[in-house]
Amino acid sequence: MAPKIAGIDVHKRMLAVVVADVELVGEYTFERRRCGSSPSELRELADWLVAQHVEEVVMESTAQYWKPVWATLERYWKPAAQQRADAATRAGTLHLAQALSNRARPGRKKDFPDAERLVKRLVADELVLSFVPDPEQRLWRTLTRTKYQLTKTRVQLQNRLEALLEQAHLKLSSLVTDLLGVSARRMLQAVADGATEPGALADLADARLRATPEQLRDALGACAELHPIYRRLLKMTLADLALLETQMRQLDQDLADLLRPPHDHVERLADVPGLGVDSAQQIIAEVGPTAATFPAARQLASWVGVCPGTEESADVNESPRSPKGNRQMRRLLNQAANAAGKYKGGVFQLLYRRYVPRLGHQQTIAIIAHRLCRLIWKILHEGVRYEERGSALNQKSKRARAARMIRELRSLGYRVEPALCASALPV
Repeated sequence: MAPKIAGIDVHKRMLAVVVADVELVGEYTFERRRCGSSPSELRELADWLVAQHVEEVVMESTAQYWKPVWATLERYWKPAAQQRADAATRAGTLHLAQALSNRARPGRKKDFPDAERLVKRLVADELVLSFVPDPEQRLWRTLTRTKYQLTKTRVQLQNRLEALLEQAHLKLSSLVTDLLGVSARRMLQAVADGATEPGALADLADARLRATPEQLRDALGACAELHPIYRRLLKMTLADLALLETQMRQLDQDLADLLRPPHDHVERLADVPGLGVDSAQQIIAEVGPTAATFPAARQLASWVGVCPGTEESADVNESPRSPKGNRQMRRLLNQAANAAGKYKGGVFQLLYRRYVPRLGHQQTIAIIAHRLCRLIWKILHEGVRYEERGSALNQKSKRARAARMIRELRSLGYRVEPALCASALPV
């Protein structure tokens, strides 16, 4: 029986599905079917594809609407296609095509022709396919990306809090570095609860705070005549922050529980300058515990988008601009590159000082991000540990960093043995 490939044009409420024998000579003959996107209708679609002996399915990455279709076919159609007696090597393969690679000519947008074009371009190897991890890794991604969104929301709430204090003439942010620190939060909570005495508020500050009691009393003097509306808004903002931080702690614990099996990979990545436990968890959620999808480091760098572009014509590179790649990994690597360049005595600081006079800050960070990406692939794929070989790194800073990493790992519930801690120290 000739192999059959199905193409699916995905919409929010309906799917346009076509099936064709791709080994027939001449023009393909497509069988068309239109179905809904509810769970029961997707299950019926999976059964129909099994009955049609479809071996491969290709669909377009339309917003978030492809995800339930993918999950249903992965659960019901894929095992049945792989278990058939006459199943080929690629039976049960799902493909997710980037929409830009399946564009039609202007004015030619129709559902079934779009699905047919997916099949034709897949056979001709003209589609740009996306990497879709397994269900467990997709759950990791959901948690890490949700946590990142909550972190952004927390920063927005902190900015709103500072703007509210300025409007209420409470100049606390001029004296306290962190408005969400212990001392500042105690004073702000007292203001929100109705405190009107600046001296009593100043006494709530920690003794280690650099600001003097006189400065704090002056900064909080407006609380004596503060309008009740400002107190109510301040209480709402503090309550939102407390709820958000509780949710983030719960996400941290859930993520630590899910990543407990590959905890060794988390520890090895956390040893790299610029990275930490949180960054290591996000990287594993994006590329997998062993980066098995990427056979070489250069392929991972290309997928992330931390390599020069290649638009050649007559052996001339017309545009060295990097590809867009995976936005989450690009953000992580750029942040890690900035931190690694400031890591005193480390090899990445030496690299930064070597290139920045000639290339500038931005291009130097791109170089360090590329090095970090290749290093991450080597650590995950080959199971090695990072060894710092910077000339000026002393033993005291090594021990301090190792102790900090161990505390962070243990706070998330990881079990770190003393013997492992000693062997994990960079040499």
